[in-house]
Amino acid sequence: MEVVYTHCAGLDVHKASVVACLLTPPAPDHPAKEIRTFGTTTPDLLALAAWLAAAGCTHVAMESTGIYWKPVYNLLEGLFSVQVANAHHIKAVPGRKTDVRDAEWIADLLRHGLLRPSFVPPAPQRALRELTRYRISLTRDRARQIQRRQKVLESANLKLSSVATDITGVSARAMLEELAAGVTDAPALAALARGRLQHKQAELAAALTGRVGDQHRFLISEHLAQLDYLEEAITRVTREIEERVRPFRSQLDKLDAVPGINQRTGQVVLAEVGADVGASFPDAAHLASWAGLCPGNRQSAGKQQSGRTRPGNGWLRQALMEAAQGAAHTKDSYLSAQYRRLARRIGRKRALVAVAHSIVVIIYHLLTEECEYEDLGADYFDQQDRAGLERRLVRRLEQLGHEVILKPKLQVA
Repeated sequence: MEVVYTHCAGLDVHKASVVACLLTPPAPDHPAKEIRTFGTTTPDLLALAAWLAAAGCTHVAMESTGIYWKPVYNLLEGLFSVQVANAHHIKAVPGRKTDVRDAEWIADLLRHGLLRPSFVPPAPQRALRELTRYRISLTRDRARQIQRRQKVLESANLKLSSVATDITGVSARAMLEELAAGVTDAPALAALARGRLQHKQAELAAALTGRVGDQHRFLISEHLAQLDYLEEAITRVTREIEERVRPFRSQLDKLDAVPGINQRTGQVVLAEVGADVGASFPDAAHLASWAGLCPGNRQSAGKQQSGRTRPGNGWLRQALMEAAQGAAHTKDSYLSAQYRRLARRIGRKRALVAVAHSIVVIIYHLLTEECEYEDLGADYFDQQDRAGLERRLVRRLEQLGHEVILKPKLQVA
């Protein structure tokens, strides 16, 4: 096979050690091979970088297993051309699994140009990505905390959620604070209702009549305190994210115009794919595949098997699926028409994946062509086949017992 890189190295990275295999000439067919093991502390990794640089190494490759590749990448970035490969794509032959053999295998694949590097964004984008992902984790923690609080209320025979649709609202908060303080008078608690709940005081009084013990009051107080902390943390992280995305305000405004995408979803998209998406992905199809929103390609014996989508980037996929859910329920938009058109034939879940795929294609063109979003309209599919739509509507009316005669509407000058 053709040698692409003459001075290269493969790294088998672990939590506490890095096994490095360095390949250099003297002969194209039989390169000089040197194996060394380093620690993963910063001084050890700097020693690894110095050893590779002294040997004239130009390219380094490693597997993207867990998070242990990140410290190595942080210190080697800028000194060498570093490639991070999907571990599933470079799996070695079974029965030959050792740390040294793994490093040799990675180095050999790199030497002949057989590795497909994963997308690793630049440092500023990685910093923004850590913040957006942490905010998502905090939001998930907040949702779990609300569910735990609901379990405590059910344990205390309190059916507040059966009357109040939002147990995190102002009225529910005031009632729970009084419950935690020891108040058990159900009518007095119901009188704390605000807004529309004021007209449901009788139902609230019945729902707030339960068997509240000391442990319930303690847990309710703890849940309220933890929710306050999580909400304050989400606010602080959001403020930091908004400060970092300030240079990309124009891109965010373009994304915000797409149905289903708000400012928060736009921030996640920019953190995952970057503002210069065209430099990382050659076309929209590659971006959709990387996001895990393309049908799987699995064929055997001439038969197409399961077309299930691959995992892709889970953080981006989740954001786009949420955007698709919102776009599907908008009025008079192309994306909502697409959802309704597909949901009847392939089901709601697959229709949402298709809408998310359309959204990621729209995102790619908005960020690469620097254009504004123009909605095709809810009647786009009807206009594509007007004659077919007329035939279907006439046939439906005839099935209902009507005689239909179509007459073009006169145009008023």
